[in-house]
Amino acid sequence: MNVLVTGGTGFVGCHLVRVLLDRGHHVSVVGRRDLRDLAWKNEVTYHACDIGQPVDRPFEALGRPDAVIHLAWSGLPNYDDALHIHTNLPASQRFLGAMLEGGLRHLMVAGTCFEYGMLSGALTEDMSAEPTRPYAVAKDLLRKSLEGIRLQRPFVLQWARLFYVHGSGQNPRSLLSSLDNAIDSGATEFDMSEGAQIRDFIPVRDAVNRMATLLVHPECDGIVNICSGTPVSILEVVERHLKERNATIKLKLGRFPYAATEPMAFWGDDSKFQRYCTDQD
Repeated sequence: MNVLVTGGTGFVGCHLVRVLLDRGHHVSVVGRRDLRDLAWKNEVTYHACDIGQPVDRPFEALGRPDAVIHLAWSGLPNYDDALHIHTNLPASQRFLGAMLEGGLRHLMVAGTCFEYGMLSGALTEDMSAEPTRPYAVAKDLLRKSLEGIRLQRPFVLQWARLFYVHGSGQNPRSLLSSLDNAIDSGATEFDMSEGAQIRDFIPVRDAVNRMATLLVHPECDGIVNICSGTPVSILEVVERHLKERNATIKLKLGRFPYAATEPMAFWGDDSKFQRYCTDQD
């Protein structure tokens, strides 16, 4: 399959491109950064392009791909910046709308578990989205606009709703990256919350393998949770990471308050993925 990945040079994208190549796909990448430090740079067709800037007939200009996986999204991990609504949302709408008008028939978009808002417990795809933060609001509005287009122009729409993806290349301000930085710098203490929040953490390798599998199962369309399906406390995740790193840094619990913008306990239900995508890795 000829697959175009936007944001392919980002955290998730770098890993996803590698998996797609390993599975025999021809991969084109749209990005804004230099590829010199990426191991797969000579195995892809690269388009240095900012999707926020209008491109004439982008479907043709970008090689008429069989499928597009849309990851490009700036401003993270600041989930509360208005640019998600005022800049990222219209840019994605214009770009994807033009791709679909040009002839694209298979689209996967990275969504976010934050679209569920303050819902608690095991989250299933049939639950109503109730986003409260600008990032999640923008993603939800993008999904709804694409669903509106699909009423007029049928195409496969797979909304890959990502939970807490972690691993190599993650933003340095994320929890585990911050912990690694503290360990590597020789810090003796690490400030965090009490850590009782229950979340769904999924290694990036597992997440991108699921996305690559989902791609070849067009019958599994609509919203699909990309998650582990396993609830775990943040404290347990941190302690497990310390053990893996063989680190003795002292955790200073309760230094940060719990976020008022997130429920205390939520995780993904991956039953839909399991039901349709039986050849997962």
